Amino acid sequence: MKIHLVDGTYELFRAYFAMPKITSPDGRPVGAVRGIMQTLLLLLREEGATHVACAFDHVVESFRNELFDGYKTGEGISEDLLAQFELAEEAVRALGIVVWPMVEFEADDVMATAAHAWADETGVEQVVICSPDKDLAQMVVDSKIVALDRRRGVTLDRQGVVDKFGVAPESIPDYLALVGDSADGIPGIPRWGAKSASAVLAKYGHLENIPSDVSKWDITVRGAATMSANLEERRAEAALYKDLATLRLDVPITESLVDLEWLGVPRKPFEELCGRLGFKSMLSLPHRWLGE
Repeated sequence: MKIHLVDGTYELFRAYFAMPKITSPDGRPVGAVRGIMQTLLLLLREEGATHVACAFDHVVESFRNELFDGYKTGEGISEDLLAQFELAEEAVRALGIVVWPMVEFEADDVMATAAHAWADETGVEQVVICSPDKDLAQMVVDSKIVALDRRRGVTLDRQGVVDKFGVAPESIPDYLALVGDSADGIPGIPRWGAKSASAVLAKYGHLENIPSDVSKWDITVRGAATMSANLEERRAEAALYKDLATLRLDVPITESLVDLEWLGVPRKPFEELCGRLGFKSMLSLPHRWLGE
C-alpha cells in the first residue's frame, strides 16, 4: 500500500489563487473549497491512492509563535480565504478522507509524525507526502518516504533532495536555519546564501559540527570569514531557527493506519454539502461511493 499525506493548507491556498471567485447560495466564498475537493477527487482516482489523510492548519499560529515573535501568523491572509478554512475541513471529510486539524502543532508536524510512525509498517510500500514545502524535505527517507509536488509533478526521494538543496534530508533544518525560510518567517543568518550553506553543510552535516574557528574549516567557500563571524555572533539564534524548522514527530494521532484506508465517498454527506454550497455539478465526480 501507499500512504498519501496531503498538505491541506497548501492545497487550499493553491486552490484559492487558481480558482475563480465563487460564492455559495448563502453568499459565502467557496471557490477554494471547490478547488480542494476537485484536486483530492483526482488524487483518489490515482492508482495506489489507498490510504489517505489530509492535514490542515486549523489556526495559522502554533507553539512556534511562542518561541519566536517573528514566526508566521495569519496577518495578510485574505478574509475570503480565512473564511474557508473550517469549511474546507468539512468538505474533505465529506470525501471520506481522514482530516487532521492542527491547533497547537502545524499540519507539517502531523504529516511528519504519521510518515515516521507508519513508513515501516508491514505492507507499506511508500509514504507520499503531498506538499512542496521545503521543511518537509527533512522527512524523506531513500525512496520509502518521498515528497511530491503535485502541481509540478515532481517527486523528491533522497537523491532528489540532495540535487535540489545540496544537502541530505537530515540537514534540511540546519539549511533553513542558515538560509532562512520566508514562508515561515525564519530570517536566517546574514551572508549565508543557499549555495554557501549547502556547501558547508554537505561537509559538516549540522550546525553544531561547523568549527567555530574558520581557519579550521576543511572547505573553501567564498566569504567564509564573514559567514563564520556572523554565525558565531548568532549561534543562539541559529539554534532557535533550527528548532523552528525541525518538524515534530510526537503529534498525538488517534487514528490507526487502518483508519486511513479510503473506501469511497459517503454519498449522503457529500450530496448534502454539494447542495448547500452550490456544487451540484460535482455530484458526478466521485468514482466510488462508500458501501456501494
